[in-house]
Amino acid sequence: MAKRKESSTNTENRNYITTCNLTYAVCLVGGRWKLLILCKLEKGKLRFGELRNQICNITERMLTLQLRELERDGMVKRTVYAEVPPRVEYELTEISLKLVPIWGLISNWGAEHKETMAQKNAIEAENLVEQE
Repeated sequence: MAKRKESSTNTENRNYITTCNLTYAVCLVGGRWKLLILCKLEKGKLRFGELRNQICNITERMLTLQLRELERDGMVKRTVYAEVPPRVEYELTEISLKLVPIWGLISNWGAEHKETMAQKNAIEAENLVEQE
């Protein structure tokens, strides 16, 4: 992964956005895959292949990139064992374990929101049928 220039617009925007603690936290776990990876590691250590098998449609490259970012940000601990063949395990760090109850709440909120939207869409569909 290429390094960003310190003077790039992307770096300046990231520095500005992360002055707010909430946006800082969201940036750490944001994106399509990071929160899913963290959730899979909630139950304990997993090897790369185990993680890949548990997350549908993620490519090896994307999983590698996301794990590197999570490790860089102190969210995931990577342990390499001196064995042949080499064994690498990933696990949540102490600070990321504190997120477990939070993403449980977010998951509950997501389920409630999905249900609300499904009901809203059903009502709108009914109204369209009645208008015809």
